[in-house]
Amino acid sequence: MSSILIVEDDRSTSLFLAETLKAAGFTVASAKDGVDALKCLGAGSYDLMLLDLWMPEMNGLDVLAALPEEGGRPRVVVMTADDTPETLLKVVREQACRYVSKPVEPEALVELLHEVLAQTGVARAIEVVSARPDWVELLVPCQRAEVDRIDSFISHLEADLPADVRESIGYAFRELLMNAIEWGGGLDPSRTVRIAFLRAKRMLLYRIADPGPGFNVEGLLHAAIGQPEDDPTAHAIVREEKGMRPGGFGILTVRAQVDELLYNEKRNEVVFVKYLD
Repeated sequence: MSSILIVEDDRSTSLFLAETLKAAGFTVASAKDGVDALKCLGAGSYDLMLLDLWMPEMNGLDVLAALPEEGGRPRVVVMTADDTPETLLKVVREQACRYVSKPVEPEALVELLHEVLAQTGVARAIEVVSARPDWVELLVPCQRAEVDRIDSFISHLEADLPADVRESIGYAFRELLMNAIEWGGGLDPSRTVRIAFLRAKRMLLYRIADPGPGFNVEGLLHAAIGQPEDDPTAHAIVREEKGMRPGGFGILTVRAQVDELLYNEKRNEVVFVKYLD
């Protein structure tokens, strides 16, 4: 049974969260603010901390900064009504696992916590290269779990866009990032993928560069493109052998979701653009 520390200064919200998580089978403890949270962590260990961001005495960002980098650090899910780009990027810089907006939807929260707790191993830190709202740049370890982690933050930077635009660029971003982590990075957490998200008045631009040597798409055995007509699913066997996801038709779909899709000569770096008008 996983243990969760709820850090929330609003008493009614804290009680609601505690009841919701206990009903879902978690062991729950509560802290009234950041100072109280650090006392709780000093007295015992928790699998996960559900952390409010803005609190008196000591806010959530200060709590994150005070946590040890390694042993004894619980996984952290941040919750707040403040979804400004500046706040989101501070949360990424302080290595929170996920971000949820208030008011919290109970079923979605429980599902998210199960997902975070199910992740195995200790994730390497994400390095924030640039934290400007119009230019976000990150170095992300080559682990599948990082895709959901990064996507949860990036999607909030696009919260003001129409739903269809968010859906199309979200699909493209996830597919290209997953390909970079699986193929270029070889699922090696000691290697990183470089991600840049640029936002201008009339366009969004994403740049994803993996640490691999690049590839020729026509000779790429794990891709659906370019496979022999008499065995169009041969790539699926190769993907399974390499520990990659089933599929392989993602790039074809990505091209239909964005306005521009460009690869460099080595094909280990891709840029896609979505125009906003």
